[in-house]
Amino acid sequence: MASASVFQDEFCCSICLDLLTDPVTVTCGHSFCLKCITGCWDQEHYKGVYSCPQCRETFTPRPVLRRNTMMAEMLEKLTKTEVQSDDTAPSNAGPDDVECDFCTGRKHKAIKSCLTCMGSYCEVHIQSHFQVACLKKHKLVNASSRLQEKICSQHDRIIEVFCRTDQKLICMLCSMDDHNGHKTVSAIAERTEKQKKLLEMKRDNLRWIQQIKKEVQEVKQAKKYLQMSAQVAVEDTEKIFMEMISFMQKKRIEVKMSIRAQEGAEVSRAEGLLKQLELEIAKLKNRDAKMEQLQPIEDPIDFLQSFQSHLTFSSVAKNLPKVTFETKFSFREVMKAVSPSLNEKTKQFLQDIFKVTGFVKGDTVKLNTPQETPAMRLYSGYGYNQNTVSGVGEITEFGFKPHLSDPTALFRPFRNTRVRCASFGLLLNSAADATSSSALS
Repeated sequence: MASASVFQDEFCCSICLDLLTDPVTVTCGHSFCLKCITGCWDQEHYKGVYSCPQCRETFTPRPVLRRNTMMAEMLEKLTKTEVQSDDTAPSNAGPDDVECDFCTGRKHKAIKSCLTCMGSYCEVHIQSHFQVACLKKHKLVNASSRLQEKICSQHDRIIEVFCRTDQKLICMLCSMDDHNGHKTVSAIAERTEKQKKLLEMKRDNLRWIQQIKKEVQEVKQAKKYLQMSAQVAVEDTEKIFMEMISFMQKKRIEVKMSIRAQEGAEVSRAEGLLKQLELEIAKLKNRDAKMEQLQPIEDPIDFLQSFQSHLTFSSVAKNLPKVTFETKFSFREVMKAVSPSLNEKTKQFLQDIFKVTGFVKGDTVKLNTPQETPAMRLYSGYGYNQNTVSGVGEITEFGFKPHLSDPTALFRPFRNTRVRCASFGLLLNSAADATSSSALS
């Protein structure tokens, strides 16, 4: 490389100070790039006298420039030699690479680590482990900066055994001392077993994601239906109340506000659940990404250490809030309070109102997750609480309940709370009050 650098200096253009390109030699013997010398002489054209940029010898008329073929071939060979030298040289270690422990000066990137020598080697220094007979027996792994973590701190031996009783990595001497009588297997065998569990967890994790995505779509549809129905109800009640006398004119605004309040509360609740479900999806995807990073690790020690120290499983929420939409109307007191002359008009008014209130008498939508799956049983060993799979959930109903004793407070909001056993899911339900229908008879 040093000799190549010297040759490069000899073939530099004195005008651009770079390696000669299309070299030409003028009469005085100096060589330049064809483009460089042509540019210089173009500037001297008005003088009629042309000079060498290096020795200042003048020429008249302008010399004809011809390509120096021999010099061009030498430059081409020099360039190829330099490229080949760069390709065969070991690459320098970057900030995220493992450095070779045996390089002096600039550290090269290590490609292998020796668990026997407890050192990391670049492509050049690792050759001794392939050529020397006694070094061929050493255990080589991919370059790692965590070599010390693969050595037992108690016996200074390589960690190559997994104790299933204590769920920890140990060396061979540990298996005969502190872990004597425990159920132990090789790290490779345990990695194979854990890899099977990892694949099973990934499959179940993907099923959970698909299930929650499905529920997200159903909640979005329920939310859209609620908003559309509420909008239709508002428009219809506007038309009805515009036909009523002054008493009903006052009540028009109250009903509209009540409908809007109910819509806002239930939409807000649905949006809250959507955020919660989307958060669960994000958590599951994050867990899936960790599994993807863990799966290709070939070194059993790295795999098991990463598996135990970095892969934690937070349980998916099983009991989400249950929401019920329910509105009940009774207009018996309206008919008692208004003038007898408006009795027929009021009956028609009540019938129209009951038609409008159908926006909360829609279909029942149940969003339920599957029963206990192998994944949930598998996760139980990693912080998953099986008692949360099925439990008692509190359902709060919101709506409008009539106050028969006070005709001026027809649509006063009510809140009922009841308890119901349910698995993970959202319940959107609505029921008509039977006593409300009797008000029309």
